[in-house]
Amino acid sequence: MIKKLDILIIRSFIGPFIAAFCISLFVITMQFFWLYIDDLIGKGLDTFTILKLIGLVSLVDVPMALPLALLFASIMTFGNLGESFELVAIKAAGIPLLRFMRPLTVIAIFMSGLAFLFANNIIPVSQKKLSALKYDIIVAKPAFDIKEGVFFDKMEGYVIKLGKKEKNDSVIQNVIIFEKKNGLQDNMLMAESGVMRISKDKRFLEFILHNGWRYEEKGGRSTINTDFTRMGFREYKKMFDLKSFQLKQSGDSSFYDPKMLSLRQLNSTIDSLENLDSFYYRKSIRDISPYLRFSHYLDTGWAVIAADSIKKVKKFDELIADSIKQNVYDAAAGQVSSAKNNIAVLATDYLEKTKSLRLHAIEWHRKFTLSVACLVLFLIGAPLGSIIRRGGLGTPLVFAIIFFVTFYLFNTFGEKFVKADQASPFVGMWMSTFILTPIAVFLIYKAMRDSQLFNQEFYYRSFKQLRSFLANFRFTKKSS
Repeated sequence: MIKKLDILIIRSFIGPFIAAFCISLFVITMQFFWLYIDDLIGKGLDTFTILKLIGLVSLVDVPMALPLALLFASIMTFGNLGESFELVAIKAAGIPLLRFMRPLTVIAIFMSGLAFLFANNIIPVSQKKLSALKYDIIVAKPAFDIKEGVFFDKMEGYVIKLGKKEKNDSVIQNVIIFEKKNGLQDNMLMAESGVMRISKDKRFLEFILHNGWRYEEKGGRSTINTDFTRMGFREYKKMFDLKSFQLKQSGDSSFYDPKMLSLRQLNSTIDSLENLDSFYYRKSIRDISPYLRFSHYLDTGWAVIAADSIKKVKKFDELIADSIKQNVYDAAAGQVSSAKNNIAVLATDYLEKTKSLRLHAIEWHRKFTLSVACLVLFLIGAPLGSIIRRGGLGTPLVFAIIFFVTFYLFNTFGEKFVKADQASPFVGMWMSTFILTPIAVFLIYKAMRDSQLFNQEFYYRSFKQLRSFLANFRFTKKSS
């Protein structure tokens, strides 16, 4: 049954929580736009696209904003109750700290479950749509990135200079295109005018050029016998691949990322990746054994014969006839080189798979760590607010920032350690929780005993007593 005390605490908590959540979500969302501001400015995006982008980014950032909002709101709520002496009245009535924390603890547990549902069901879909939208925005109108009178070199293998662009960014004047190659000099294309547009499949940038010349020189760098070709045209179509505009994504496909997978999909992927050792063991035997044919004849009798032969000769060279010795050396070197190349390919592939396994394990643990962080940070904020007994925005905001930055830093460090294979996914992703949980227990213990941990007067009195003790000690020492 909900009592009046529970209603009082919940009402005091709801307002600060909603405000803190909105502010936290806004700040975290802005980080995305600061990161991609260069790719968004000047694209001529319509209002609907901008709102859609903001909505998708906000959905992805909800699990990160919830812990910060719970931390700040809990500090502010209990700080306000302490500043107005309502906490004193509640404790004087014989109600312990854990009892009036109970309604907000239930809310924090509910928020933890909500954060997990977001991370498992909504974020994978939102992340996939966000990646597709980012790609569409970046390649939608690359013409905006090509400025008048400036050499544009963001397309791999080409440098483009436009003398003038019309307001619609499609009609262009005085076009110069340099095509990079390994010959004597780059090919060059010049045109008086043209039209620039994106192909229907959005994979190519098309230049329809009018009244120009194409210059090309063929021949190696070590010779002066080259062929120079000059071709005039009234209309010339040039296609540019837009792959260089694509964002770099983790995984095998353009829009694949472990963040796009639900818990069930991650379990399936991790299970298949964990069988790498046996797979690569069989694959290495199958790929390398053809180059080590002598290993098929390694048995007990062979070993005895080889041992007897070695006793009779001082060097292995004496077992090979002089006429075929060089051929044997060349064949052995070729076999070893082929085996080495195969091993290098297998090793590279194995390292990529293990890296992919770590990335999937990180996302698997992240779905739980951010959820648990809601509860842990609340258990820090509630007793902390009852100890500091300061309401408003100033003091609660300072402590909220300190503890959230601590959580974020350790969470980031742990993730970096896992990616660098310096720690297991469990240890790295739960590092912040392991560090903050003892702090939460300590603060609850202090709050239950009305600790003066953050009381300025307590430290002033303690310092004054210490100074009096030292003065008396020096006086006694001089008298003796």
